[in-house]
Amino acid sequence: MRIRRALAGLSTLVVAAVLTACSAGQTADVRLAAGTPSAAPSTSHPATTSPAPVPTMAPGVPCTITAKACVSLSGKQAWLLDEGKIVYGPVKIMPGKKGSTTPVGTWHVLYKEKLHLSREFDNAPMPNSVFFYNGVAFHEGSLGKYSNGCVHLSAGASLKFFSSLDKGDEVQVIR
Repeated sequence: MRIRRALAGLSTLVVAAVLTACSAGQTADVRLAAGTPSAAPSTSHPATTSPAPVPTMAPGVPCTITAKACVSLSGKQAWLLDEGKIVYGPVKIMPGKKGSTTPVGTWHVLYKEKLHLSREFDNAPMPNSVFFYNGVAFHEGSLGKYSNGCVHLSAGASLKFFSSLDKGDEVQVIR
């Protein structure tokens, strides 16, 4: 029992030392235990602390200028963008339901299928499918009920997304 307590205390000290060194923003001499040698700081590459670049937001949407498609799950809206400017939208969407939520993050169009038949849902038709995540796509679907993770669009909006987006285009999904 004493050994466990000692190890727990030592691990707490190590974590505190590492966190202190990391938050200092520069190279620090961290020793894991008394008498343990640490590497000498390198002088060949001086430590620089430059702030991470702040992403440039596209006006009128919750996404950055690099996105070609932007989805707001909470607002149930989507847009198409070109160099940070809105070219289409906002349009109403229906995202995934609880337990099958639409994944939040930055993705890229993987492939498109004019009339995808969902093997997972008894060959249910998914017109104008634009897949941007494994098994998740923009496609024509009900705007009155939640999807199983995809982004449902109206018939007209799904056609516009299908014809406008290309493989590799950036899709941002924001909560």
